[in-house]
Amino acid sequence: MSAPNGSTEGGDGPPPQKKQKQVRVWVDGCFDMVHFGHANALRQAKLMGDVLVAGVHSDAEIKRNKGPPVMNEKERYKMVRAIKWVDEVVEDVPYTTSLEVMEKYNCDFCAHGDDITINVDGVDAYAAVKAAGKYKEYKRTQGVSTTDLVGRMLLMTKQHLSTNDEKSAESTQLSKITQGSELHSPYTGSSQFLASSKRLIEFMGTDSREPAPGDTVVYVAGAFDLFHAGHVVLLEKCREIGNFIIVGLHSDWEVNRYKGKNYPIMNVQERVLSVLACKYVSDVIIGAPYTVTEFMLDSLKINFVVQGQTPVYLDEHGNDPYEVPKKRGIYQTVDSGNILTTDAIVKRIIQNRLQFARRNSVKEEKEIMVVEAEKKRRESTQGTTS
Repeated sequence: MSAPNGSTEGGDGPPPQKKQKQVRVWVDGCFDMVHFGHANALRQAKLMGDVLVAGVHSDAEIKRNKGPPVMNEKERYKMVRAIKWVDEVVEDVPYTTSLEVMEKYNCDFCAHGDDITINVDGVDAYAAVKAAGKYKEYKRTQGVSTTDLVGRMLLMTKQHLSTNDEKSAESTQLSKITQGSELHSPYTGSSQFLASSKRLIEFMGTDSREPAPGDTVVYVAGAFDLFHAGHVVLLEKCREIGNFIIVGLHSDWEVNRYKGKNYPIMNVQERVLSVLACKYVSDVIIGAPYTVTEFMLDSLKINFVVQGQTPVYLDEHGNDPYEVPKKRGIYQTVDSGNILTTDAIVKRIIQNRLQFARRNSVKEEKEIMVVEAEKKRRESTQGTTS
């Protein structure tokens, strides 16, 4: 029986707290060629509430509004579901964000980066939610863009593996081909990224811990370049073997040694964040040795070493890099059943070169028009108030 003041009769404790409603955040997008920039956007959006709902556009919707996506919708849905900050995924959402869809999924507001999103008619895709006061903004991740990644594959350059800040003739040509304009939008373009310790900590989040007694530690190594749905399925398979997954990321030099050309497409700084954003990954070894040694197995307390169906190249001395775990009987190969590879993604880009170059050019032109219009509006406002 409760006393008039709401406390339990005979007790000294405070009245029971009313359970607060969870804040549900809506984020939508193409999520094409998901990279750490997408992941960081979702991380920031999740910090704004309790539940993050990600809406992903269909292939048809993307093609109608901005041109063909690189990855198909099933691959993109898979990737977004694997990002650690996403709680729910809604497939095939409209390109223009609607209040009706947000209400259907009980979302309190929509979050988006501080860049520009324009639909096929050249209108702000978030105009309606902004007018309703249900829009919040987070910072766009500097130093990465899908446009730039496409450019790296089109020109097969190695500029992204260099830390040289000087703009070479090679990167100038890349900008012209992938962006199609002498004026460049501040939201798309060639980029270079260096991961800070702060960013690494943010991506590790509360998941950072050492393997506990009783954990089964699985080690899987590779380039994990252009982190894609095939990688996600492989990591899911690793989770079926153990509950603490360590990914060994080979250095840029090592990947280039065994793959050649301009591989890796993403440098090791970019690749580590893309992998850390995956909910199946417990830890990452940055610049992991190509050969798995006794010391590695013992110091990392590795129970199983896993390799997918991709070819295993010999090390620089011509030896099998997995000789030690094979001798211990802890080496396993798994078939993910997913045939997607980084090479296959590059082939998609090359085969559709003109389409993707045209898509990037149109996007760039629209963004420049909006930037110029906003500049004129501000100048006009300043002239009126002066």
